[in-house]
Amino acid sequence: MAVIGGGPGGLYTAALLKRLDPARDVTVFERNAPDDTFGFGVVLSDETLGGIEHADPAVFAALQNEFVRWDDIDVLYRGRVLTSGGHGFAALGRRRLLAVLHARCRDLGVRLRFRTQAPPAATLAETYDLVVAADGVHSATREAHADAFRPTVTTHRCRYIWLAADFALDAFRFEIAETPHGVFQLHAYPYAAPSPEHPDGASTVIVETREEVWRAAGLDAMDERASAEACAKLFAATLEGRALRGNNSQWIAFRTVVNEHWSHGRTVLLGDAAHTAHFSIGSGTKLAVEDALALAACVEEQPDLPSALAAYEAERRPVVASTQRAARASLEWFEDLATYTGQPPRQFAFNLLTRSRRVTHDNLRLRDADFVASVEREVCGTGDATGDDTGGTGGTPPMFTPFPLRELTLRNRIVVSAMDMYSADGEGTPGDFHLVHLGARALGGAGLTMTEMVCVSAQGRITPGCTGLWTDAQEAAWRRVTRFAHEASPGAAIGVQLGHSGRKGSTRLMWDGIDQPLPEGNWPLVAPSPLPYREGVNQIPHELTRAELDAIREDFAAAAERAVRCGFDLLELHCAHGYLLSSFLSPLTNHRTDAYGGDLTGRLRFPLEVFDAVRAIWPAERPMTVRISATDWAEGGTSAEDALAIAAAFAEHGADALDVSTGQVVPDERPDFGRSYQTPYADRIRNTLGVPVIAVGAISSWDDVNSLVLAGRADLCALARPHLYDPHWTLHAAAEQGYEGPGAPWPLPYRAGSRKPPTGRTDAPKPRLTL
Repeated sequence: MAVIGGGPGGLYTAALLKRLDPARDVTVFERNAPDDTFGFGVVLSDETLGGIEHADPAVFAALQNEFVRWDDIDVLYRGRVLTSGGHGFAALGRRRLLAVLHARCRDLGVRLRFRTQAPPAATLAETYDLVVAADGVHSATREAHADAFRPTVTTHRCRYIWLAADFALDAFRFEIAETPHGVFQLHAYPYAAPSPEHPDGASTVIVETREEVWRAAGLDAMDERASAEACAKLFAATLEGRALRGNNSQWIAFRTVVNEHWSHGRTVLLGDAAHTAHFSIGSGTKLAVEDALALAACVEEQPDLPSALAAYEAERRPVVASTQRAARASLEWFEDLATYTGQPPRQFAFNLLTRSRRVTHDNLRLRDADFVASVEREVCGTGDATGDDTGGTGGTPPMFTPFPLRELTLRNRIVVSAMDMYSADGEGTPGDFHLVHLGARALGGAGLTMTEMVCVSAQGRITPGCTGLWTDAQEAAWRRVTRFAHEASPGAAIGVQLGHSGRKGSTRLMWDGIDQPLPEGNWPLVAPSPLPYREGVNQIPHELTRAELDAIREDFAAAAERAVRCGFDLLELHCAHGYLLSSFLSPLTNHRTDAYGGDLTGRLRFPLEVFDAVRAIWPAERPMTVRISATDWAEGGTSAEDALAIAAAFAEHGADALDVSTGQVVPDERPDFGRSYQTPYADRIRNTLGVPVIAVGAISSWDDVNSLVLAGRADLCALARPHLYDPHWTLHAAAEQGYEGPGAPWPLPYRAGSRKPPTGRTDAPKPRLTL
């Protein structure tokens, strides 16, 4: 067995393979000398250490003597140090980690060939049964077999440099430096306690900033020494005036590596060669060591090498994908750091600590209840440091604080997202199903319950089962729904979402074939351009003329007039998901050459005309929101800059909030699914433009909602599937948090159910003896 690369992942793989079967011939090829290393400290989690202890107690015992441990995270922001405790870190010097692994490999009989460039993996595979490519982020093995591994390497927008300070910090430290050129951030942690080698200990110091800030500050023209001196001046508070030193340190841009396949014949990728995750979540060495544990176990357990490599990838890929999602969220948070520097200090610190979405409001409260309570007091005017009152921290959970929109005040931050039910009577009229469906959710405690997309004309329906608001019968049916919601659940608000299907219309009910055309009875489709949703499947829409645009605008206005009479509290204009107004906004679906196409100003023209027509009719005291797709998840589609410009334009025309969704514009999209995966788009709009936002997209827990609201990433959170699973999701969230207050009042007939029923006997006698 050959291992290319003598970093921690490669060395630990070699040691484990040899330990599990001493008869194996294992060789590590490392082009550098034994004591050459780059970077300074390595952070490992308790979970990773537990795996090491189980797999190789000797390595664990050697590492135990080297670790520096601490619990606190300090955030130094605008002259204030904000501390959160209870986190638990363990770090050691990278050189010491390598020395421990070198010694273990030698004890086990692994051949370590230093200062030796490994032969190409293909050459090694001719004589070795297994070739482990642990040759790092710039893996020559990966590049040589790119056709097999199919890598994607993304270079990001910040530059960073690894440095060290010759003293040990007593906490993980983040410091923010606001300069005339832009914002810099410091990530620092101790990695060595005082010793003969390090009399005052030692700390890793990483300095990071946006590429354009780095250039504007002149750092692109500085060598290692000058860069270290400049960084020491920037962060003198954390460093207490001490110097920084480098180790062949350079300013580099982080690269995220993803591979479609991790193995090719007898060769397998491991660690940074297979995947990278941003250093801000401290995961590179951790992932490599965990890869080693999994690969060695799979080689031992499986009957042959192909089975072992398949099992290794199947085990590790979901874990790595989850870590990379968290790392990307953290990375992008720091890339957009300048948008958060106007936040109050405690909210800023909370936002930073929860940036990856792995640390949440409830998780952080378990670690440091006093810190979370202090944030709640600063942001929400609630919270009590004693931690013995309502909501666990002595105040109202963030999700149950009110939110005003014009003269409407929502009692909490929960929105029942608009969900098409495809259950109208065939003429677009809502029936008993809609009364029960929407009425149940209004009773369930949400601050705002949204209808499905209500179509403004028969031609504007998605399916024959979609509801509308173009007839008197439809108006009367909707009035019945709003009356029930207001009378049965006082204080609940109900909103209507108006839209037109455009090229995505005349299709079957979702469960009969989503986006598939009707087998018969199709109606003609319209769109900004004659582009079918699916070539060869959906019909080619008619390109709208000026007169037809005017008529559709009037359809929206007429539907808005009816919505006023229905008694809806809020109106949302649907400009997302590839429906008519959305298809004007995206360059992938709008190929017009007149005033309604071309650049973004032209593509915005018709949606804004519709918005203005509806806003003129909708009562001034009632709010209007707009749902947009902030990305098409497809090359050449709506960009991040486009999304900001679209949001700004609607806000300037009077939108009270942006409901920020993504995708569903073109069928060949490639969404990056994951928990809360769409919320960064809402976050960017809110904190760049200062516009209220509704966040959507796989928000599934009340903990997520509390985290997003308290961090200032969203004002409201719209949830769909959780409300299908549990119509009383909001009330149950209140009960689970021990909250009883005006943000979640139980309807009087349901009040007896405001406590979760016991599930079984819990007072059985406990065993007295263990035999």
